[in-house]
Amino acid sequence: MSEVKKIATRESYGNALVELGAKMDNLIVLDADLAAATKTGTFQKAYPDRHVDCGIAECNMIGIAAGLAATGKVPFASSFAMFAAGRAFEQVRNTVGYPHLNVKIGATHAGISVGEDGATHQCNEDIALMRTIPGMVVLNPSDDIEAKAAVFAAAQYEGPVYLRFGRLAAPVINDHPDYKFEMGKGIVLKEGKDLTIIATGLMVAESLEVAKKLEEEGISAKVINIHTIKPLDEELIIAAAKETGKVITVEEHSIIGGLGSAVCDCLSAHHPTPVFKIGVNDTYGESGPAVALLHKYGLDAQGIYAKVKDYLNQ
Repeated sequence: MSEVKKIATRESYGNALVELGAKMDNLIVLDADLAAATKTGTFQKAYPDRHVDCGIAECNMIGIAAGLAATGKVPFASSFAMFAAGRAFEQVRNTVGYPHLNVKIGATHAGISVGEDGATHQCNEDIALMRTIPGMVVLNPSDDIEAKAAVFAAAQYEGPVYLRFGRLAAPVINDHPDYKFEMGKGIVLKEGKDLTIIATGLMVAESLEVAKKLEEEGISAKVINIHTIKPLDEELIIAAAKETGKVITVEEHSIIGGLGSAVCDCLSAHHPTPVFKIGVNDTYGESGPAVALLHKYGLDAQGIYAKVKDYLNQ
């Protein structure tokens, strides 16, 4: 059996920007002294006149992006999630969100899979922060195919968009002819009748592996990929909850304020359903190899499977 192709979604981000650069003369890419890490360096080489290195000044970078957007440009402001969503939160809120400017925020190195950079750089709070900003679209793609599609969709959308990308290479799971990305619409990857697993980002591929293991035991799990956390595909989530009666959310993010919280908000309002949230449990990460950290925090297929079985056995 051939090995599954793996690509980090931050690589996809850089490659998508280069493709867009050939089609959009008004596309400007900004970074905060991290072009090599965020992969915006590929755009810098292709279009040096449309790349701005703002230095280690993320708040200023967001302000510059806002100014560019106000003049009709389409800026992609790029940095680590910890800095783009955390350090620059006030500027994103007041300078981009409040006037609803057409700024795209490319946030790489999200979640504990950042690895050896440790707790200070492992942003597990960014989705929660961005969800609170009125009018902000929040995208968290699962693989290379979806990440590129998300960047293309964000470029065409008029308004602020937060895009979450990872450092760790992710399995390519959407490489098939009928794949379609639609902002605000979830994707059913596997049908099931006993429970629903709703996953986002890096956790989608892991959740598919979990569903396979459950299937071997006679447990039929529906798997939904939610690449757009805001606006949430409430219709799909409600329908799945009605169909299976049990919902499990899986995310490489704090269980507070992220995908799980969004799903709970939706179901508590429209169709009260038991929801079990799997993610980072109100704790900081730590320094270590990404794969080892995902295992330690129970966010690989093995850990998710164990948590799902414990929940089902309660």
